[in-house]
Amino acid sequence: MKINRYIINSPMRKLAVLLSLPFILNSCGEQENKSVDAVIQDGDLSEIRQRKSELSQEQNELTKQINRLDEAINQLDENRSRPLVNIQPVEDTVFKHYAQVQGDVSTDENIIIYPETSGLLADVRVSEGQEVSRGQTLAVVDDGGLASELARLETQLSLAKTTFERQERLWNQNIGSEMQYLEAQSNFEATQNAVNQVRTQLAKSTIKAPFSGIIDEVLIERGEVVSPGQSQLFRLVSLQNMYVEANVPENYLNQISAGSEVIVEINSIGKEFTGKIQRVGNTINPNNRTFRIEVAIPNEDKMIKPNQIATVRINDYTNEDAIVVPEYAVQQNPQGENLIYVWESQGENTGIAKEVAVETGYVANGVIEITAGLEPGTTIITDGSRNLRDGQEIKIRN
Repeated sequence: MKINRYIINSPMRKLAVLLSLPFILNSCGEQENKSVDAVIQDGDLSEIRQRKSELSQEQNELTKQINRLDEAINQLDENRSRPLVNIQPVEDTVFKHYAQVQGDVSTDENIIIYPETSGLLADVRVSEGQEVSRGQTLAVVDDGGLASELARLETQLSLAKTTFERQERLWNQNIGSEMQYLEAQSNFEATQNAVNQVRTQLAKSTIKAPFSGIIDEVLIERGEVVSPGQSQLFRLVSLQNMYVEANVPENYLNQISAGSEVIVEINSIGKEFTGKIQRVGNTINPNNRTFRIEVAIPNEDKMIKPNQIATVRINDYTNEDAIVVPEYAVQQNPQGENLIYVWESQGENTGIAKEVAVETGYVANGVIEITAGLEPGTTIITDGSRNLRDGQEIKIRN
């Protein structure tokens, strides 16, 4: 509170002022100590405005003091304003890039079996799902009397053989005519050819497995009449010699060959295999500009089936001494240059971010190959590098 100054000309007035001063000061102190609620309750508008003015001045003073304290903290705590980052040293490593295509599981041993002769299907000796061995009898077609004919011819053959052998002995002893010897020889050979022909025909009436596998389907029933090339008998499948067949774009011709490393994934059964290309096609499909490859895959538990979809990743590029960094650590400036921030240490956990221009190569599995701009042993900034600037002070996270 301000105290008006008076021009005091007489001792009596000066004495009056001095006597009244303690009461004035006491009144001012009481007014300053009054609470806001008390001031409002008094209802004195000028007093309320004065109280507001006093509080505003106090608030401004406190704000100034807080700002000065913040400045002092920033000056004394060097790490408070440094962004937190993660760092990672880079070293030489083996880098592999894979081209990915879709393929299908296949096998050459997946066939429909037909009869080789016409007739009534006399016997079916296997059922669906049964494992069979190569040469095992699957079914028998009625031979139409060929077995009896073979027995008759074999008897004639025995006689013809005996007659020929006797005539041959006599001829060697210069006994008998040459005509008798030649007739016996001709009869023996003709009968032998007839026996062989009937045996061949009779063998066709027995249907045998051409390879070991599983009877996937039985397509006919006993008692039906069958004929070659028309009547389907069985579907025989082998799950041993399986392979994946895929079509690869022709622009990979110079990078892929027989023996190239591949990774095969069959998502339907959750399996992954590492192998090599066993065959590369020699023609380009004009419809889709691709060439064919085959990759053998193991199937010990017989979970892999023909026509399953497979993902084939083909190793089309390998660098034995590559420098790779996380893909997200590489940025681009407005000029299109690729940039990486490198860590330059200042203390135990503090440093400076240095901007370095780099050249990049292939990308695979979340990492990118650096072909120029970084040396082995350099420490780069990974997490937290997006909002940095060249020369900015930083601190290691944790």
